Amino acid sequence: MKQHTIVVIPGDGIGREITAAAVRVLDAVAAKLGLQLNYQWRDAGGAAIDAVGEPLPTETVAAAMAADAVLLGAVGGPKWDNVEANLRPEQAILGLRKALKLYANLRPIRVPAALADASPLKRQAIDGLDLLIVRELVGGIYFGPKQEATLVDGVLQASDLEIYQEPEVARIVKLACEAAQLRRQSVTSVDKANVLASSRLWRKTAEKVSAAYPDVALSHLYVDNCAMQLILKPRQFDVIVTSNLFGDILSDEAAVLTGSIGMLPSASIGEGTSLYEPIHGSAPDIAGQGIANPLGTILSAALLLRYSLDCAAGAELIEAAVDKTLAQGYRTADLCQPGTTKVSTEEMTSRVLENLA
Repeated sequence: MKQHTIVVIPGDGIGREITAAAVRVLDAVAAKLGLQLNYQWRDAGGAAIDAVGEPLPTETVAAAMAADAVLLGAVGGPKWDNVEANLRPEQAILGLRKALKLYANLRPIRVPAALADASPLKRQAIDGLDLLIVRELVGGIYFGPKQEATLVDGVLQASDLEIYQEPEVARIVKLACEAAQLRRQSVTSVDKANVLASSRLWRKTAEKVSAAYPDVALSHLYVDNCAMQLILKPRQFDVIVTSNLFGDILSDEAAVLTGSIGMLPSASIGEGTSLYEPIHGSAPDIAGQGIANPLGTILSAALLLRYSLDCAAGAELIEAAVDKTLAQGYRTADLCQPGTTKVSTEEMTSRVLENLA
């Protein structure tokens, strides 16, 4: 039986706690389905800065490129806020995306029935929500030329340049259309074409690519309107495809619709090894307290099984176990409400493991 190698990068803050939880769940699924999993633990982010003086060691990159999948916790924290820009922990994420050629981030936003009342929106607006945000990952303003603050005519000035090329837009829209074919055949492309030249190229390219998918309905929204519609009428969306910056912002907004950003997984895919991570941050204020929500990372492990190990059965086992655990009323502190049972990171993981059985 083939042995699958998974590189685990805990990162910073709560990263070690939540990745440990996800590995426990992966091991349980592996035992149940007869998978052979081999883990390699590597540093990145602030932990790597402390250990070797850089956020993304070459050995971490090499291990990731040779692995079947990468499971990441989170990076960053106030401890490293004042380091040089090229040494910030977040450079580890950008570096991994570039090295692994991860051009697309898939962020499923789904509200289990048990969490409908945890959302800040009314149940009738949120019940049954199931959308997918497809975010472009390696282009746009995050990777464009930057000018740190310098004096220009006696005034500090800084700049970041948004650049997109047609092939970059085409491949992400193509992926979104293919995802929609397996869902409800609807893609909403989000841009700011009334102001930005890069968005006008984005919209023109989206129209061109979508023509090859006559079974998929393509529509367009300006990013500000999309942000509003996610609150007013979130169930209108099936697949949203957008740029790096807009996708970063909109997916965090959409995550809150589930009641907690701690619930949301993501998959970054491209030409090399795929990377899986929860979309929340490192939460250094609660690190080490045993209260972090591990479900976003556990659900990221489910995506890892589905996309990288071609094990849909394992992914479905995890997702069903998480839904059952929530239906039983167990909640970490971020989701706890009257009538539910507050549990620790460890206890939540144990409940999911019980329901896997």
